[in-house]
Amino acid sequence: MTLTEVLKTLPQYCLPQHSLSRVMRSLSRCENPAWKNLFIRQIIKHYGVDMNEALEADVKAYKNFNEFFTRALKPGIRPVCQDHGSIASPADGAVSQAGRITGGKLLQAKGKNFTVLDLLGGDPARAAAFEDGSFATIYLSPKDYHRLHMPLTGTLKEMVHIPGKLFSVNTSTTNAVPGLFARNERVVALFDTEAGPMALVLVGAIFVCSIETVWHGEVTPPTRPSIQAWQYLENPLTLDKGQEMGRFNMGSTIIVLFGKGQIEWESELCAGKQVLLGEKIGVAN
Repeated sequence: MTLTEVLKTLPQYCLPQHSLSRVMRSLSRCENPAWKNLFIRQIIKHYGVDMNEALEADVKAYKNFNEFFTRALKPGIRPVCQDHGSIASPADGAVSQAGRITGGKLLQAKGKNFTVLDLLGGDPARAAAFEDGSFATIYLSPKDYHRLHMPLTGTLKEMVHIPGKLFSVNTSTTNAVPGLFARNERVVALFDTEAGPMALVLVGAIFVCSIETVWHGEVTPPTRPSIQAWQYLENPLTLDKGQEMGRFNMGSTIIVLFGKGQIEWESELCAGKQVLLGEKIGVAN
């Protein structure tokens, strides 16, 4: 953590994070052609978005900025690894950290950890399934594809919405804010897979207007005053490997959790590595 990172992060403690995100939600859904076309073009130019990969390359065809931001890709542009037991990346992005869960803790950044218990909303039963397991944290930048897909075929058991802050999740803030991913608002989806229990944690951030899943639709907003959970024990939903499971309306971070001894990450899966949706990032034991 550097002094510059601290100075960049300090103002976020004072910002009305949820209010700003509500404003961004309205702007991102504005259908004024002049506004949304300008907004889209500026993002493409500033972040280097590759529109050759988009199913719809014409910015004028998008109803609003959010429709562009959650754009579909051309079929086959992100092939999903089908090797036996392989674990596919759930998103385009950069690996923030990946490794083992040790003593119930995940590495956030050098010198900073947070607990599985806090990340999953304080429920010991949820956390116990991932004791001494494995985790990978992937950050999605504004240029990335913002739909999230299944790393393995899984049967949905529970979804949990955990209210919280909305700090940025960029590298500077990750290095500076203690327990960032366990402080921000998030949606946890718990699945049973061939590799045992798997959690996909969709972490909100400043200007992330909403998080949604394919089975529920928009989960947040609204931001609820307390943790809310949905059980799917009757008529459970099974999603195939590579199938879309949710999306960020604006960018953020996804954390993948597996239980003890169930998987091994690829040796090159380390902080800073760029990954693409569907590429092999690990294998089930």
